[in-house]
Amino acid sequence: MYWHNLGRAIFVVVCIVMLAVLGAIMENSVSGKAYAYPDSVKGIGAGVYWDQACTNRTLSLDWGLLEPGSNNTLTVYIRNEGNSAVHLWLDTSDWVPSAASGYMALSWNYSGQILGTYQLVPVALNLSVSPSIIGISHFSFTTTIYTTS
Repeated sequence: MYWHNLGRAIFVVVCIVMLAVLGAIMENSVSGKAYAYPDSVKGIGAGVYWDQACTNRTLSLDWGLLEPGSNNTLTVYIRNEGNSAVHLWLDTSDWVPSAASGYMALSWNYSGQILGTYQLVPVALNLSVSPSIIGISHFSFTTTIYTTS
């Protein structure tokens, strides 16, 4: 009787563990969540920084976990590092996988103001994910912020 009950208890514990493991695997494989690899950000004519004092240069953006229909916002400080007044432009490239660019959009709250030499502006970058994203579990891309006169 003892061995019979012990066998049942072990069977129940194994089943519970297997269900938990399978549930975690299913959650990560079919949930539509997209995990961002930290991707590069570069400034051409502009410095991109995490802090207003411009001491901590931003080399990558980590968007974290994004679910379908969600978005994430990161604030950076952009400084004109040229010798004349400029406007800023935002571009993305090198999407991996390339299909991710069809489901995601990067925007910012920069209003087009002219930046004088070494003038600084805080900018919120917002990455939004389409509610219809499918088949993308990890992604990365390059963000470029550049200046024009």
